[in-house]
Amino acid sequence: MIPRVVITPAAADVVAQLKQRFGPLMFHQSGGCCDGSQPMCFEKGDFKTGGSDVCIGEVEDCSFYMAKDQFAYWQYCQLTLDITKGRGSSFSLEIPMGLRFIIHSRIFNEEELPQLTEVIDCGD
Repeated sequence: MIPRVVITPAAADVVAQLKQRFGPLMFHQSGGCCDGSQPMCFEKGDFKTGGSDVCIGEVEDCSFYMAKDQFAYWQYCQLTLDITKGRGSSFSLEIPMGLRFIIHSRIFNEEELPQLTEVIDCGD
């Protein structure tokens, strides 16, 4: 199965640092404007997901959620969670580090589409 979301080594290092400090984490990408469209990292359970969210996978044992309407646009893309220098204006845990998570995407090819992981219940 091909994962819908993956992570770069640099982002995985930041996640490891954040997990040491905060414990279990989760990600959410709402699809809002400006910084609201960047992936945000929270302590697991701090962001309340609901019926308008789907879990598209896990990275580094962290559930990755996306708003359903946003997923409708991104369902044919693999998302790569990365990190970059710069201070966003969200409540994401990495912001005080002078970093922010970003997403890179690529469109799945026709051979990959039947092999995609399902949108799942991450159990958070």
